[in-house]
Amino acid sequence: MTVGIVVVSHSSKIADGAVELAAQMAPDVELVAAGGTDDERIGTSLEKVLAAVEQSLVDSGGDGVVVLTDLGSAVMTAESAVEFASDPDAVLLADAPLVEGLVAAAVAAQSGAGVEDVRKAAEAVAFGNVPAGVGGPEIPDNKGEPDASGDFELINPLGMHARPAAKIAGGLSGLEAEVTVNGVDGMSIMALMALAAGKGSTLRVEASGKDALKAVEYVGRLVEEGFGEL
Repeated sequence: MTVGIVVVSHSSKIADGAVELAAQMAPDVELVAAGGTDDERIGTSLEKVLAAVEQSLVDSGGDGVVVLTDLGSAVMTAESAVEFASDPDAVLLADAPLVEGLVAAAVAAQSGAGVEDVRKAAEAVAFGNVPAGVGGPEIPDNKGEPDASGDFELINPLGMHARPAAKIAGGLSGLEAEVTVNGVDGMSIMALMALAAGKGSTLRVEASGKDALKAVEYVGRLVEEGFGEL
C-alpha cells in the first residue's frame, strides 16, 4: 500500500485532469478526485469530499491520506471532511499549489514515503519559480561555494519533461539541502521543466546543507539511469 491522495477542486474537470496527470508519474498511488458539486456545477461538496477521503483511507490500507485543494472555500470543505472522517488523525491537509504540489506528493508516495513526508513533498514545491526569460528570476548566487556539486548529461530521449522533473523535485523535498539545477530551484517541477533541457544537455547541480552530497548523488543517479526511460 501507499499513502492515498485526494484532490479537491471547484471543478470536476480540474480535479480529474490533475489526477490523470499525477497518475502518469505515480501509477501505484491511489489518487481520488473530488471536484465540483453533486450536480456537477462549479463549487465543492462536503459529501463528495468526505466520500473521497473515506475511499482513500480504505485504499491506502492504513498508510494515511494527504488532501490537496485549489481555492479558499475548498480548504474549508476539506477541513470539515477531515473532522467527520472515520480516522481524522490519518488525514493531512497540504498547503500547496494544486497541480505541482500534487505531482510532487504523488512521486513521494510512489517512492514509499510516509504520510507526513508526502505532505512535506507537496508543501516544499516552489510555485512559479522559473528561470529568467520565461516569467521569473533565477535563484541568486549569494551564498558562496556550494557544499557539493556535479555535472550530468541527460541521456533520456525526451530530456527534462514532466516525469523527470517530478522525480527530481519529489526526491529532493525529503532532504535537508538547498539545491539548484542550472540555477533554478531543484524542488520546483515547473522551474525544472522550464529549463527545456533536451537530450545531451548538461545539468549543473549545486547543493548546500546537511544532505548536500546526497542531493547531488540522487540527481546524478536519476540522470545516469535515464530516469527509468531507457
